[in-house]
Amino acid sequence: MTETTETADATETADATETAELDIAEVSHRAGVPASTLRYYEEKGLISSTGRRGLRRQYDPGVLERLALIALGRTAGFSLDEIADMLAPDGRPRIDRRMLAAKADELDRRIRELGVLRDSLRHAAACPAPSHMECPTFRRLLDAAASGAVAAPRRRFPGR
Repeated sequence: MTETTETADATETADATETAELDIAEVSHRAGVPASTLRYYEEKGLISSTGRRGLRRQYDPGVLERLALIALGRTAGFSLDEIADMLAPDGRPRIDRRMLAAKADELDRRIRELGVLRDSLRHAAACPAPSHMECPTFRRLLDAAASGAVAAPRRRFPGR
């Protein structure tokens, strides 16, 4: 092999490596999260960049799978700290199955609560009582809300 061919091969390998990396805008677009969220996740240790090209952070394509795991965890109601505990530094999941079962039980309880709430609201919408305050079903719903049995959903901030 000539020196020119070796240089060309090295350049092609470097180009392939560079194109394999994704800049922050591409990751943001493909993952559907703002760049500020990516920076925050990096600050929290959930993801890591491989470096920079100019001022733009670069990421390994595997970050997209990690972001999908984070999104799934967030959708299930896990905190970012809980999700961080489920991710090994090398990017592989290390998920506690008991924690998943407990979260599934929590979701089952919430689904039951929401079903009761939905049914009560449907009844109140169609109730023939002259006033909702005269409707026994609506009164039970109010009592449940007053006792905390019907809890308002936790407010979540995107990316946090």
